[in-house]
Parts: sequence; structure tokens; C-alpha cells
Amino acid sequence: MLKDPKATAAFDGWRSITAGIYLAIVGYGVLVGIPVISTAWVSLLGFTEVQVGSVAGADLGGLSIGSVIAAIFAARVNRQLLVLIAIAIAVLANYLCLFYTDYSTVLILRLIAGLGSGIYTGIAVATLGASSKPARALNLLLFVFAFSQALELYFLPKLSMNGIYWVFIACNVIGIPLIRWLPKRPAVIDMAPPEATLVADAEDKDILAQVPRSAPWLVLVAIAFSYINIGAYWTYIELAAAASPKADPEWVSSSLVWASFCSIVGCLVATVISDRFGLARPLLVTMLCHGLVVGMLAGGITDANIFISLFSFNFLWIFIDVYQMATLANVDNTGRYVALAPAAQGLGQIVGPNIAASILAFNLGYGPVFLMCAAASFAGLVIYAYMYVRLRSEIPALADAS
Repeated sequence: MLKDPKATAAFDGWRSITAGIYLAIVGYGVLVGIPVISTAWVSLLGFTEVQVGSVAGADLGGLSIGSVIAAIFAARVNRQLLVLIAIAIAVLANYLCLFYTDYSTVLILRLIAGLGSGIYTGIAVATLGASSKPARALNLLLFVFAFSQALELYFLPKLSMNGIYWVFIACNVIGIPLIRWLPKRPAVIDMAPPEATLVADAEDKDILAQVPRSAPWLVLVAIAFSYINIGAYWTYIELAAAASPKADPEWVSSSLVWASFCSIVGCLVATVISDRFGLARPLLVTMLCHGLVVGMLAGGITDANIFISLFSFNFLWIFIDVYQMATLANVDNTGRYVALAPAAQGLGQIVGPNIAASILAFNLGYGPVFLMCAAASFAGLVIYAYMYVRLRSEIPALADAS
């Protein structure tokens, strides 16, 4: 499959990029705001901390499942129609949440809402990635994402539960007129490429042939472990702080807002470091540090340690995403494993909050929750360390690739 220059030009237009960024930002809305949304489910709907873990897991899991559905059908159907259907699903599910507040019904509705959001988010990200300069488009998304995260964490706590749902509904509806700016088809034409494009550099081809078949699967497992940590931590961090007598809730809310800007800095620093030192060693250090800044809260939360943890968590989260996706791309010589990355992330986002909920159900408190988060990060670290040692001995050029 080759890129069609005319189709690619459609993806480069400011309208296409604007629509892609807006829809992606709206689709990630629940993921971004889950700390304050979880608090709202407890304080406004009366859900238990255990139930919050299940609801959050359903919402975030639905988001990732939806992105996988988008990856499957995006090249086969009219993307504009698919996005319209997905927005309708998300709007309907959020609207029904205004009237149904019991746990069982909300659990199902949040799964459906996440599914709809995941479908159009997947299309939106694919639209940005299809531009002739995908790195620039995705970096612009990240830049806007940081500001939207800060705004969401600042304003959502001021709203009622229905007010939060109305915000999601409104943002989805506003996106409907932008659908016509999305290209209907991917930027490829179904024809055989010239013979020259089929012949890769002999050295690169030899390196890819040596990659163990288990390597991409190990990366996917490591991604799932890292998102068990991220999913559980991000779901419960504000609730855990509220339960601590040594932490000021207003200080924590303020820290959540300002810590969101660390993602911008994290992306820039991650790129500079990987260009100089490759991916593997920075990723190992990042996974270690991420586990430590999460585990440091196991002994109790204070204003000081949650400030350090929140800012470090957001800063390193971006490192992990950048390095993991690049690592997967390096060891995937087929392209199909990269497409499974959202599924691995979604698995972690489902499992993490539910494990945390089970820990709380046994009245063990938040200390073991953060220890579990740290253990998940260290599990990912062990996997990457094993891969690095093996690749270092078998394929040195790939082991330290950037």
C-alpha cells in the first residue's frame, strides 16, 4: 500500500488537523479527568471506593476497546460516518447517565460511553498520523492535551455530577460539525509499490530477521503492566489524598492542575534523551523512577510527597509512552503488533483500577494500592531489562536503537 499524494494532502490541511486534535482531546476527556470524576462518583453519587475502581476500569477499558475497533474498520468504511455513529453512542450513554445513578447501570453506561469515545478517538489519532508530518501533528496534539488537562482538572470539581456529564455531551455535540473536515478514507491507494520500495536496506533487513518472535509480545505485556500502574494511580490519587489527614485537599487539587503541564516538558526531554542514549536505557531508568514515585505514597500521603509524586508521575508518564511505542515499533517487523498497543493499554486500564478496588474491598487501605502500582511498574522494568540483555548479546545495533 502506498500513500496517495492527493489523499495525503487532505490530511495535511488545517481543517483535518483541527478536527483530529479536537476529537482526540474530547475522546480522552474521561482519561484526563478521572481523578476528579472518581471523587465526584463518591461524593455526589455515593459510590464506594471499590465501585469507583470498577466504573473507572469500564470507562477507560471501553475507550481502548473502541480504539481497537477503529483500527479494524477505519480502512474499510467511511470514517465520517463511523465517527458520527461513535459520537451518537457517547452522547446517548452520557445523557442516560443524567437519569440513572445506580451503580450497575452506570457501570454499563460508562463502558458504552468509553466505547463510543474510543472509536472516534482512534479515528482522530489516525487522521493526525496520516499527515505528511505526523510527528508535528501529534506533538501539537500533546501540547493542546496538556492545556485541556489543566482546564478539565480545574473546572470539573466545581460542577455537579450532571454538570460533568453535560460538559461531555456538549463537547461531543460541538465536534459533529467538524466531522466533515475528516478525510473519508485513508491516504493509500491499493496498488503494488515500485520494486525499489520493496527492497529494504540489507543491514536493516538482516537485523529485523534476527528479532526474537517473543520480543513484540514482551513489549505488549510490559505496556499492560505499566498501564496497570497508571490506571490505578490516576483513578485513586485524589481519593487517597482526601482520605489522608496530612494532606490538604485544595493543595492536592491545585497540584493536579499544575502537574498536567509536565507532559509538555516530558515529551521534549524524552526526545532529546533518546536521540543521545537510545531507547532501552532511558526506558529502564524511567520505569524504575516511575515505580519509586508511586511507591513513595505507600507510607502515607502528605502535602510534600504528593506534590513530588504528582509532578514526577506526569513528567515520567510521557517518557514511558514515547519510549514504549518506539520500542515496540523497533521490534515489530510486521506492523500488526503496534496496532495492538491500545489493547494492551486498555487491558492495564481495566485491570489496574479493579485490583485497587479489590485491595480496598479487603479494607487494606491505600498503602497496598500504591505498592501494587509500584510492583506493576517494576514488573514492566524486569521485562524490558530481560529484553535489553538478550538483544544486547544477540543484536547490539537494535538493543541501543533510538
